[in-house]
Amino acid sequence: MATITKALLSGSTDGKQIKVAASSTPGTTIHTADASALDEIWLWADNDDVADILLTLEFGGTTDVDNTIKVTIPGKGSLGLDGLKLVLPGILLTNSLVVKAFAGTANKIKLSGHIHRIVQS
Repeated sequence: MATITKALLSGSTDGKQIKVAASSTPGTTIHTADASALDEIWLWADNDDVADILLTLEFGGTTDVDNTIKVTIPGKGSLGLDGLKLVLPGILLTNSLVVKAFAGTANKIKLSGHIHRIVQS
């Protein structure tokens, strides 16, 4: 039987958003997966710029195309509207692998999220 626990991203301080400071690889650390349990990772992105920005997630490594997920995060636009965009919908990672992120413009993208840690007994 498995035990599932909801937890904060390891790169977050007290559950706060993580600002993507990096604009190239290696990216800003978002989460380090557990050594043996499965971490189901959920991430949402928010763009503070008026322009769209390309976000690159390094999922367990830095090799492009094998370990990267690329998503364009919409800007606020002329109406000043913004919001959260789902960028990682519960994808599993383990073995102490790391999720990092970098963006086309530094310090404009913030990531929010959580994990579900799945421990097999």
